[in-house]
Amino acid sequence: MASTARVLIAASELDSDLFYATRFLAPDPFTYVEIRGRKTLLLNELEVDRARREAAVDEVLCTTDLLRKGQKGSLVPLVNFLRRHQARVVEVPSTFPIAHARHLERRGVRVRCKPSALFFEERMTKTADEIEAIRETQRATEAAVADALDLLHRARIVDGRIEHEGQTVTCEMLRTRMDLFLHERGYLAANTIVASGADGCDPHCRGTGPVRPHQSLVIDIFPRSLRTRYYSDMTRTVVKGHPSPELKRLYQTVLDGQRMGLGAVRAGADGAKIHRAILDYFTHKGYKTGLKDGRMQGFFHGTGHGLGLDIHEPPRLSRLGQQLAENNVVTVEPGLYYPAIGAVRIEDTVVVRGGDSENLTSFHKILEIE
Repeated sequence: MASTARVLIAASELDSDLFYATRFLAPDPFTYVEIRGRKTLLLNELEVDRARREAAVDEVLCTTDLLRKGQKGSLVPLVNFLRRHQARVVEVPSTFPIAHARHLERRGVRVRCKPSALFFEERMTKTADEIEAIRETQRATEAAVADALDLLHRARIVDGRIEHEGQTVTCEMLRTRMDLFLHERGYLAANTIVASGADGCDPHCRGTGPVRPHQSLVIDIFPRSLRTRYYSDMTRTVVKGHPSPELKRLYQTVLDGQRMGLGAVRAGADGAKIHRAILDYFTHKGYKTGLKDGRMQGFFHGTGHGLGLDIHEPPRLSRLGQQLAENNVVTVEPGLYYPAIGAVRIEDTVVVRGGDSENLTSFHKILEIE
């Protein structure tokens, strides 16, 4: 009887679906095949023994053992394996290389692409162990941010600049401090955002130069555990010095909007409706969203996103939102951005529960740092 196989060909260090399926980490591409629920890895001699010790699969085969005399080619072992198991159709992710697909089809294997953002949709529902892994990364994240804010607290404003131990405090200084703090503890932080003043009004601007006194400083950090591979994600907005009344009001409005979002997250909730409610609240408070002087202002990104083995994964809390389910892990991170006032974004990571949510973030939300 003909079967359908699920096939992945990738490096699991880069492909979260493959790591999820195998729990085996490798820097070079290998092949995963699942037929009637049985999971098999096809690897070369370099990795086969380690995979037999570490991979959470039913079978690990060496690719050379699947070649008949005179055969060669990177996909020939897979084709032979599929024929052995009478699998004439393979289901692959949308990222599957087109050259591989054409090779398989020339050999009589029909390739069917799964268009979903996640090849394994069950990834959206986190197990207790996965939630604990995210919580563990979050604790390390909070410790790193606390260390950076402690430096800001000890710093002084001198002649219009922020100075610590004779040096001007810069975005690069704080970013490096947090990234190194995490690396020393087994976490990798990449593209950490430390954006001061108007730079923070571009939500993905990493930030450069001196941290400006009395202006908003957006810190958005999303490290990954090198051991578990799970991310955390947290944003805080602070001011070293004395924020303007307009910036204080902006901060309070975002904080209230975030509380609305956190209170609305529960199993069965619609991510689009949560996002729309916060956007409407901001508009009601006088903070309109749209293009002004050639630049977007207001609340022009989503309210949140799923989190796990990828920093951004389904489900979404946005205008294209999805229904939330129990044990999804999502961020809630509304923001408001006006160059004339400043930028404010506040982000927590939460677990969706039946009647509410569990906040994995315990870090304080304080605007002013004396």
